[in-house]
Amino acid sequence: MPMLAHQRDAVAFLLKHLLCGTIGGVVFTGLLLWFDIAGLATMIFASPDKVLFLIMLFFGMFVTFGSIAMAVGVMQLGEERD
Repeated sequence: MPMLAHQRDAVAFLLKHLLCGTIGGVVFTGLLLWFDIAGLATMIFASPDKVLFLIMLFFGMFVTFGSIAMAVGVMQLGEERD
Protein backbone atom coordinates (compact mmCIF):
# COMPACT_ATOMS: atom_id res chain seq x y z
CA MET A 1 0.00 0.00 0.00
CA PRO A 2 1.62 3.29 -1.07
CA MET A 3 2.03 6.18 1.32
CA LEU A 4 -0.37 9.06 1.02
CA ALA A 5 0.85 12.64 0.61
CA HIS A 6 0.10 13.64 4.21
CA GLN A 7 1.90 10.54 5.47
CA ARG A 8 4.98 11.41 3.42
CA ASP A 9 4.87 14.94 4.82
CA ALA A 10 4.68 13.62 8.39
CA VAL A 11 7.56 11.21 7.87
CA ALA A 12 9.66 13.93 6.21
CA PHE A 13 8.88 16.27 9.12
CA LEU A 14 10.03 13.68 11.66
CA LEU A 15 13.14 12.72 9.68
CA LYS A 16 14.15 16.39 9.39
CA HIS A 17 13.93 16.79 13.17
CA LEU A 18 15.70 13.47 13.73
CA LEU A 19 18.57 14.63 11.51
CA CYS A 20 18.88 17.92 13.41
CA GLY A 21 18.91 16.04 16.72
CA THR A 22 21.53 13.53 15.62
CA ILE A 23 23.76 16.34 14.35
CA GLY A 24 23.38 17.97 17.77
CA GLY A 25 24.28 14.65 19.41
CA VAL A 26 27.41 14.28 17.29
CA VAL A 27 28.50 17.83 18.07
CA PHE A 28 27.80 17.42 21.79
CA THR A 29 29.65 14.09 21.97
CA GLY A 30 32.57 15.48 19.99
CA LEU A 31 32.85 18.43 22.36
CA LEU A 32 32.52 16.12 25.35
CA LEU A 33 35.48 14.10 24.09
CA TRP A 34 37.47 17.11 22.84
CA PHE A 35 37.37 18.88 26.22
CA ASP A 36 37.78 15.55 28.07
CA ILE A 37 34.95 16.26 30.49
CA ALA A 38 35.40 14.17 33.66
CA GLY A 39 38.34 12.40 32.01
CA LEU A 40 35.95 10.52 29.70
CA ALA A 41 38.13 10.69 26.58
CA THR A 42 41.21 9.68 28.55
CA MET A 43 39.45 6.60 29.90
CA ILE A 44 37.96 5.63 26.52
CA PHE A 45 41.17 6.00 24.53
CA ALA A 46 43.20 4.14 27.18
CA SER A 47 40.85 1.16 26.96
CA PRO A 48 41.49 -1.80 24.64
CA ASP A 49 37.77 -1.68 23.69
CA LYS A 50 37.76 1.98 22.64
CA VAL A 51 35.83 1.36 19.41
CA LEU A 52 33.01 -0.38 21.27
CA PHE A 53 32.82 2.39 23.87
CA LEU A 54 32.79 5.11 21.20
CA ILE A 55 30.03 3.34 19.27
CA MET A 56 27.96 2.97 22.44
CA LEU A 57 28.51 6.61 23.42
CA PHE A 58 27.64 8.01 19.99
CA PHE A 59 24.64 5.68 19.57
CA GLY A 60 23.26 6.70 22.95
CA MET A 61 23.60 10.36 22.02
CA PHE A 62 21.99 9.76 18.60
CA VAL A 63 18.97 8.17 20.24
CA THR A 64 18.69 10.74 23.02
CA PHE A 65 19.16 13.91 20.98
CA GLY A 66 17.19 12.58 17.98
CA SER A 67 14.24 11.66 20.19
CA ILE A 68 14.29 15.03 21.93
CA ALA A 69 14.39 16.89 18.61
CA MET A 70 11.46 14.88 17.23
CA ALA A 71 9.46 15.41 20.43
CA VAL A 72 10.08 19.16 20.33
CA GLY A 73 9.00 19.25 16.68
CA VAL A 74 5.76 17.42 17.45
CA MET A 75 5.02 19.57 20.49
CA GLN A 76 5.50 22.74 18.44
CA LEU A 77 2.79 21.66 16.01
CA GLY A 78 0.10 22.68 18.49
CA GLU A 79 1.33 26.24 19.01
CA GLU A 80 -0.94 29.05 18.00
CA ARG A 81 0.62 31.58 15.68
CA ASP A 82 -0.27 35.27 15.53
